[in-house]
Amino acid sequence: MTNFVMKNIVKMKKIIENKRKELGIKIYELANKLAIDSSLMSRILSGERMPTDKQLLQLSQLLSIDYNDLIKEKLQLQIMSILGEYPEMAEDVLKATEERISYLSSENKFEIIDTAEVDDALEELTNLQTRWSNKKPLNPLQLEKMKEYFHTEYTYNSNKIEGNTLSFQETHLVVNEGITIGGKSVKEHLEVINHQEAIDLIIDFVSNKIDFNESVLKQIHQLILKGIDKRGAGVYRTVPVMISGSLHNPPAPFLLDSLMEDYFRFYRLHKNKLHPVVLAAEMHERLVSIHPFIDGNGRTSRLVMNLILLQNGFTIVNLKGSLEDRQQYYKSLEAVQVNHESRDFYNLIIERAKDSLEKHLNLAGV
Repeated sequence: MTNFVMKNIVKMKKIIENKRKELGIKIYELANKLAIDSSLMSRILSGERMPTDKQLLQLSQLLSIDYNDLIKEKLQLQIMSILGEYPEMAEDVLKATEERISYLSSENKFEIIDTAEVDDALEELTNLQTRWSNKKPLNPLQLEKMKEYFHTEYTYNSNKIEGNTLSFQETHLVVNEGITIGGKSVKEHLEVINHQEAIDLIIDFVSNKIDFNESVLKQIHQLILKGIDKRGAGVYRTVPVMISGSLHNPPAPFLLDSLMEDYFRFYRLHKNKLHPVVLAAEMHERLVSIHPFIDGNGRTSRLVMNLILLQNGFTIVNLKGSLEDRQQYYKSLEAVQVNHESRDFYNLIIERAKDSLEKHLNLAGV
């Protein structure tokens, strides 16, 4: 272990332990507050065990310590501990990842957008969403028919983007009639069934007011790969990956834990600040750019986007799977990933969100 790592472990330990003693809080009392046993709490306080982000947040609140200071110390520890194992590669790795990590953790990237243009479009979306919310509750039969159509269409297009060859009609037969399509692989059938179940899952999360977090993300991904890749379902990848046809190279696997912690930190900091459609687009793009899973990142990212939209009263956004639409989608994503230009991607999500709301309103007779 490097001197730098040891120094920062001691620093984090002192910050937490000194504050605990200052406030006169017993170790077992602190452990009870964090819902962990006293032995684990002792290991955290002694520097033998690294606390999770959630535990650091709880400690910062209980001990009145700046959360950002604790997170900064933890991230430095993680990065230097990992790079210490590859000293000959450290400089190159840091140079290659600095720009993208800075972008993914930036709160100022929104400044590159034409604010007036986006705000006007978002205001129109908000008005449409208000009309949709005022229309509910709908007739149960009408709502069920709408759900069947829109969810099937979404499953069809999201899978088509990833190369599934089942047609819209075939997708309907598989998910709504339980019919097996001749000449189509088992994997393609499972992709359709799994995606439909994943839509039901995010609707359950919304109904039960379960906030988006790492457990929710992994449950969604686990369902996407159910019966397809048992070992990779709901598990962050441990190998490098390349995206065919893209200029974007996803980060190395040893950076994933830090990037995913930052991903959820970004969500917590912005979920009550950003317009829901912008937040949903951000969480979609950031997840697919980090590419934390070995497979199923695109479908999972789009489901995360729609979970956030549904939580905020919007309807499901359906990104089309035709060749032209798929190219537009990939091109707008690559503009963010390579050039940090978000405008095209935001405009695409806003356009599709508007289309979805208008279709729902038309079918509801508004």
